[in-house]
Amino acid sequence: MTTTSPTLAERVLAGDPRAIARAITLVENEDPAGAELVRAIFARTGRAFLVGMTGPPGAGKSTLVDRLIAELRRQGRTVGVVAVDPTSPFTGGAVLGDRLRMQTHAADVGVFIRSMATRGHLGGLARATSDAALVLDAAGKDVVVIETVGVGQDEVDIVRTADISIVTLVPGMGDEVQALKAGIMEIADIFVVNKADREGADRLVSAIEANLSLQHYGDGEWRPPILKTTATSGSGVSELAAAIDAFRDHASGRAPAHASGARDTMAARRRIRGEYRLRELVARLFMYHLERRVLAAGELEVMVDRIAARELDPYTAATDLVNRSIQLPDDPMTR
Repeated sequence: MTTTSPTLAERVLAGDPRAIARAITLVENEDPAGAELVRAIFARTGRAFLVGMTGPPGAGKSTLVDRLIAELRRQGRTVGVVAVDPTSPFTGGAVLGDRLRMQTHAADVGVFIRSMATRGHLGGLARATSDAALVLDAAGKDVVVIETVGVGQDEVDIVRTADISIVTLVPGMGDEVQALKAGIMEIADIFVVNKADREGADRLVSAIEANLSLQHYGDGEWRPPILKTTATSGSGVSELAAAIDAFRDHASGRAPAHASGARDTMAARRRIRGEYRLRELVARLFMYHLERRVLAAGELEVMVDRIAARELDPYTAATDLVNRSIQLPDDPMTR
C-alpha cells in the first residue's frame, strides 16, 4: 500500500467531500490506487442502504431523486447519490448532468451527488458504480441512491448493485407495454408511476397491477407496491420514502409480516451482490493478465479475426488462452 492511500482512506471515512470526490474519480478511472482504496475502506462498509432507481429516459427520475433527497434530509438522514449518465462519444464523460437537476442540495454537507458515465457498459450501470457506492457507504451516508440511465428487458444490473430496485414509469410513453416485460416485473421491489397528474396514469397503474396479479407471492413475501408520484410538486414522495423503509424492514426481518421463507432477504441480496462483483473482477483481472503477461502484441486481435473468418471457434480459442495462462508458475493477477 502506498503512503498516500491510507490518508485518503482516512479522509473518506471522516466524510471529507473532497476526499470522497477524489476516491470516486480513482475508481471510475480504474486507477490501481482506486482498488487500493477499496481494500482500505471495505471493512467499514455495509451500513448504508443502497436504493436503485431505474426507468426509461424522460420518466423524471432525477427530479424524483431530488425530492427524495429532500424528504430523507427532512428525516435527518445523510444521502449519497450516484447518477449514472450515458457516455459522450466525444469526451467519454457523462452528458446528462443529473447534478444540474439537484442543485438545491449543493450547499448541504449531508448530501453528496456524483454523475458517472456508463462508458458503453451494458445494463445502464457504470462499471465502477459499485465501488462508488462503497465509497459513499464508507463516508457514512445513511442512504445511497443509484440512478440509472434507463431500463430494458436485459438491463437488470441494478439488482446486483442495490438493496432495493425502484422502477419508475410514466404514462403516455408506451409504458403500458413496457410494464408487461418480464424482466421489469422481476427486478422491481417498488413501482412508481411518476407524472401521475397526466392522462393515462390510472391505466398504467392498472396494467402493472394486472401483471402483478399473475405472479405468485408466498406467505410473508414482499409484493411490490405501486405508488403514484408527481415529482415536480413533491406529491407522493413521502409515501415513496415510507415504502422504501417498509421494504428494508421486511428484507431485514424486522417487519411483523416477514416470514422465514421469504424469497428476498437483505443478507441474501448482499451475498449475491458480492458473488457477482467477485466474478466480474476475476474476469476483468484475467483478461488484464492475458493481455499483459500471456499474449504477444496484437495476438488477441489475430484470434478475433480468425474467429470472424470462421477459421477458429471461440471455445477452442478460449480454452487455449486459459491453458496458456494457468501454465505460468507466477500468477501476477493479485499484485
